Amino acid sequence: MVQCGSWPVGVCSWSLQKDVPGVAEVMRQLGLEYVNLAVRPAVEDESGAVLKSMQQQDWTIYSTMIDFPQEDYSTLDTIKVTGGIAPDEYWERNRQLFLGAVDVTSALGVKCIMMHAGFIDHTKEAYVKNFYDRIRTLADAAGDRQITLLLETGQETAAELREFLETLNHPAVGVNFDPANMILYGKGEPKEAVKVLAKWIRHIHVKDALPTETPGTWGSEVPWGDGKVESNVFLTILQEVGFNGVLGIEREAGDDRVGDVKLAAERLRQFK
Repeated sequence: MVQCGSWPVGVCSWSLQKDVPGVAEVMRQLGLEYVNLAVRPAVEDESGAVLKSMQQQDWTIYSTMIDFPQEDYSTLDTIKVTGGIAPDEYWERNRQLFLGAVDVTSALGVKCIMMHAGFIDHTKEAYVKNFYDRIRTLADAAGDRQITLLLETGQETAAELREFLETLNHPAVGVNFDPANMILYGKGEPKEAVKVLAKWIRHIHVKDALPTETPGTWGSEVPWGDGKVESNVFLTILQEVGFNGVLGIEREAGDDRVGDVKLAAERLRQFK
């Protein structure tokens, strides 16, 4: 099993772009035991074969992940209007997908489910009320099954997300902290953001990035340790704030995903 200091190291299943047995095989090759598992394929598979395959693998699922079909990440503007559970026209479908994902998560015996909630716009009263109500609805459904809903960092600053979490004040809501997303979206310095959100963080995505040179456009994702997250400083701060979860390597760019995941695991292993 790969360790980074006292933390177990895993991988995000979608990073590997393989089916369930393929993900498990790569994990065996790299010595990774923990997986952050994308479960929409199991939710949408009425035969139950995908769920059965997930249950048969020799791995430890720390958290599941649900994404939504309408999400368009082609630009910052498109994801702002299509992300998460915010778009009204997709709310009922996405609610059902989430409830299905909770069922799958429970069947797998997993205690966390994560997602991108979408853009929190505090300037629009009706919009933000709907947003709070929807997250509360989903968190209630997860909490009823003793599952924690993890909201992934992304389109908001750490201060904005902290304000949302404090106002929501829901016992079944935490944070999946992705340091690269702070850079990719231009929403602040990861090393400072993790201190602001420390009490809610239950999982870390190990991902690195460089900021954009053109405001209003995406930054660029790079292999772990090659970007502006400042990996060793970031990990030291995680120690200081008392993080005790899992580090899940995520790679969503590049032509050698498996090689980049292996490189990240090797670099994490070197941290003391």
